[in-house]
Amino acid sequence: MKKVVVIPDSFKGTLSSTKICEVVGAKVKEYFPDCEVVLIPVADGGEGSVECFLNALGGKKVYVKAKNPFFEDIDSFYGLIENGSTAVIEMSACAGLPLVEERKNPLKTTTYGVGQLILDAAAKGVKKIIVGLGGSSTNDGGCGAASAIGVKFYNNKGEDFIPVGETLCEIERIDMSSKIDIINGIEIVTMCDIDNPMYGPTGAAYVFAPQKGADHEMVKLLDEGIKCLSQKIKKDLNRDVSKVPGSGAAGAMGAGMMAFFGSKLQLGIETVLDTVNFNSVITDADMIFTGEGRIDCQSLRGKVVIGVAKRAQKYNVPLVVIAGGADYDIDEIYNFGVTSIFTINRLPEAFETIRYKSMENMEFAVENILRLIKRIKANK
Repeated sequence: MKKVVVIPDSFKGTLSSTKICEVVGAKVKEYFPDCEVVLIPVADGGEGSVECFLNALGGKKVYVKAKNPFFEDIDSFYGLIENGSTAVIEMSACAGLPLVEERKNPLKTTTYGVGQLILDAAAKGVKKIIVGLGGSSTNDGGCGAASAIGVKFYNNKGEDFIPVGETLCEIERIDMSSKIDIINGIEIVTMCDIDNPMYGPTGAAYVFAPQKGADHEMVKLLDEGIKCLSQKIKKDLNRDVSKVPGSGAAGAMGAGMMAFFGSKLQLGIETVLDTVNFNSVITDADMIFTGEGRIDCQSLRGKVVIGVAKRAQKYNVPLVVIAGGADYDIDEIYNFGVTSIFTINRLPEAFETIRYKSMENMEFAVENILRLIKRIKANK
């Protein structure tokens, strides 16, 4: 083989995409020393997204003081790539669930810090900002982030305030006129890998708020707040984003990114593939390796494997999927461009046991795949 592209998602709870790239890349070099190996670690927009882009494309990490989910100052960050013309922001860097520790409470948390990161990147003259949604502790519909860039929210007393989950229904009027000018004209793309609407049984609060610390009564309150926000956006901004797939992502931050920032929502993997010029990268590739922790019906809904597979199919490049496990109802995946699937786990063991063997199991699986390829090529 002359060229191999490695572009895996992480194996949640076991191996990062960067570590998988290292393992596969090293094994390919061991069996095919002259092979060019292109490593593209992938994250879904949540924690680790900035590192993945920097590892794949180079660039630098920028450190900024910003507000955490409880309006406290923290040291946060974002990435600059493409010679400083593009910023990559993961909202988890200042609104993430790990930052609240034992204080989980989506009634009180804010995305204000995300807006601060966006504003800092804009002030540096970037032409494009990629915002990754994922792992948030918030349910404020992006109102905090909007407040940071100058959008005003007024209550029925005419007072402006920064809405959080519990105060969304207090919004009487939204005023975009004081939005800071440097945001205008910047292309903003939001990475979003779910298709939930803003509110309702499959919306932001009911599906995601429980993992952020909400009990049943709190979920109902949060859902009503998001519904109120959608009505105010429709009335004051003349936009109905409530049912747009992905508008419910990250506590309805997806909706806020569209309404307040003029962003488009895009599948995370499509954003990654476009940013790294994947089509050009694979045109002369002999093989692509991708994978994720579990291949199942969810994998067919636009996750990393399918996104990569569709492009591999377009350019007729063989695609090998390496996974922790594979479900029984995935035959359809082969229609999208997947050539073969290999699972790494060798023995039927509980996850809590086998997770600690992930590295050696990954090495074992990759080595055997490459042994097979080398033997086949030797016989030609």
